[in-house]
Amino acid sequence: MPYPQFDRSRLVLLPLAERRHDMDLGHVLPLDTPVICDDPQIAVIARRMVVARHAGRPVVLLMGAHVIKAGVSRHVIDLMERGIITHVAMNGAGPIHDYELALIGATTESVARYIREGQFGLWIETGAMNDIISDAAATGIGIGEAVGRAIMRGNLPYRDVSICAAGYRLGIPVTVHVGIGYDIIHEHPNCNGAALGAASYTDFLVFAHTIEQLEGGVVLNSGSSVMGPEVYLKALAMARNVARREGRSIAHFTTAVFDLVDLPSDIHTEAPRSDPHYYYRPFKTILVRTVQDGGESYYVRGDHRATLPALRAYALQYAAEMYG
Repeated sequence: MPYPQFDRSRLVLLPLAERRHDMDLGHVLPLDTPVICDDPQIAVIARRMVVARHAGRPVVLLMGAHVIKAGVSRHVIDLMERGIITHVAMNGAGPIHDYELALIGATTESVARYIREGQFGLWIETGAMNDIISDAAATGIGIGEAVGRAIMRGNLPYRDVSICAAGYRLGIPVTVHVGIGYDIIHEHPNCNGAALGAASYTDFLVFAHTIEQLEGGVVLNSGSSVMGPEVYLKALAMARNVARREGRSIAHFTTAVFDLVDLPSDIHTEAPRSDPHYYYRPFKTILVRTVQDGGESYYVRGDHRATLPALRAYALQYAAEMYG
């Protein structure tokens, strides 16, 4: 006998019009935002990005959903449009905030308020993403592409601030890497776990294909403590496994982590197991272990609203210098 399961048909979903939002379009920074971050490492990272693109190598952005909530989507999209960012990888919450912004121009609910009411995450319009994901699985595409396609084909009113839509429009992979039960759409009666897994695994294989080309490229990790480093680590293992048998090397590339964690001054030496920093995956995985055979890594501590506009500004400056 199987264990008893929760009956989702008993749930009550409400329209987004009844939800109080913590973020709206007024929080999204314009492209002419003054640069206020003066960390000199950002200029170095930006130069590596431009050099990588000049050589035809990928520049990958691994991002937590907070990048969207921080209001810097326009900066990410502009770097995509200019061909500087060639792949965006999100966690499962990323496309949810991206879709809601495109749909109603607002996103982010108060967990503290709505969890008390038993209403957290249970919003009718957001649940439509489950149907989009089921269609993605049925047609053999990933979640990121499917969400971007739905936003563009649906002509959603605020699609200009959607990273997923930009990826679909530009032909740039936006992949989504989920954990079952992590995201609010998994609460909904129309969530299909098999479709969710299939579409996200398609995205993982798309991501692994990009990582196969990483020699001479750049990987940026912004605000992702688990998804970014873990998905990147497994994809790199697959890519190196194949490259080794083909007589190729994937060792000379640049990584950078943008976050708020206060790391030790030496970011290139793995912390001992007795140090809590050992368990911070971006540190040991992205900054140390995967670049120790010829790569280089950087850590920039700061708010995304400061660091990403600065990264874009320097990248545009170096691109102008290189291409005239």
